[in-house]
Amino acid sequence: MAYKISDDCLGCGACADECPVNAISEKDGKYVINADECVECGACAGVCPVEAPKQD
Repeated sequence: MAYKISDDCLGCGACADECPVNAISEKDGKYVINADECVECGACAGVCPVEAPKQD
């Protein structure tokens, strides 16, 4: 299952920098994951300071 970023997102962008397939983009100060592009690697979850990315 693809990852999804919760409302806990601080908007720091650490997850986007870590994503190997560029599936994460910024929208209105928060980050979102394109589920169709996510390869479920978990790299985003590993770098998030508030554990916002979670598997859906």
